[in-house]
Amino acid sequence: MSDTSPKPAADATATPKPRDVDAREFPAELRDAVAGSDLVLVDFYTKGCTLCQSIEPVLGSVARAADVPVLLVNPQNDPSLVSEHAIRSVPTLALFEAGDGGDPREVDRIADGFVGAERIVEFVEGAR
Repeated sequence: MSDTSPKPAADATATPKPRDVDAREFPAELRDAVAGSDLVLVDFYTKGCTLCQSIEPVLGSVARAADVPVLLVNPQNDPSLVSEHAIRSVPTLALFEAGDGGDPREVDRIADGFVGAERIVEFVEGAR
């Protein structure tokens, strides 16, 4: 017998967990994300990158502490992202905001390898 009782509504103000985004869908996903938040943190990573794997678990606490949406994208799945966003190394953490006409505009980036949650939160807060 299935439960037909109403489910509680999701808290619309809750900060979402980091979300892995398909590289081909990234431009639209980023546009949507900056439309709904003052800043969006993007982690450009690759599957075989040990530093990327180390930083990924940290990003959930960053999303909560800095109240910022986090998108994870593997630019190897769409090589145009590498040149478009000047990705020289991974992980690269980039902050975006809505620019002219609502199009995403990069505000700042960290491309120093592994960085801890505290430094990433300071990075986000410093851009506000």
